Amino acid sequence: MKTNNPFPYRLYLVTDEKACLGRDFFQVVEAAVKGGVDLVQIREKELPEAAFLEKTLRLRELLDRYGVPLIVNDHLGVAQQSGVAGIHVGNSDVAPQQIREAWAGCGILGYSLEDEAHLQSPHAQLADYVALSPVFATPTKTDTITEWGLEGVRRIRNLTTKPLVAIGRVSAENATDLVTAGADCLAVVSAILSAPDPARVAEDIRNQIEKAL
Repeated sequence: MKTNNPFPYRLYLVTDEKACLGRDFFQVVEAAVKGGVDLVQIREKELPEAAFLEKTLRLRELLDRYGVPLIVNDHLGVAQQSGVAGIHVGNSDVAPQQIREAWAGCGILGYSLEDEAHLQSPHAQLADYVALSPVFATPTKTDTITEWGLEGVRRIRNLTTKPLVAIGRVSAENATDLVTAGADCLAVVSAILSAPDPARVAEDIRNQIEKAL
């Protein structure tokens, strides 16, 4: 049951300053975009709001030059103030209903699905896409319930028409299998950000996605 929902994004970068391994954060993200990333989420759980906002504004300015949308992870205030394209939340974050009520201009609302039962929740129903997190267990995110695997992607694909984003140890090696299983978009963190050549790795993953479509 592939979706007809208008979600055109295929390769989704989720930022992690530490994963850049001391290199300039903005240069690494720009290289990834040049390689084929077409959606970026800025995730900054530890920065105070003012610093988070400043970094978000700077990243948005960079991405605007490439026509790549930026969304904010779990900070409604920063998302609204920075005028980004949207926000991504999980089950323990600000509720999608609250976001819809408070931010009429939210263009993209993503929701992390950590349990199959959550798929029928109002949170998931209000989201523009659902992210299966993680598809494969990863050290960059430890506060999760389910490791979905390829079978989990197939199962959720058969239960919803919403766009599915797969995140968690995604790489060029498993990209084809994930898309074939039903993922519409692949979200990547370390495989791109920590690579010696982020642009080349992004291009490799994007090529695998396109071949599998």
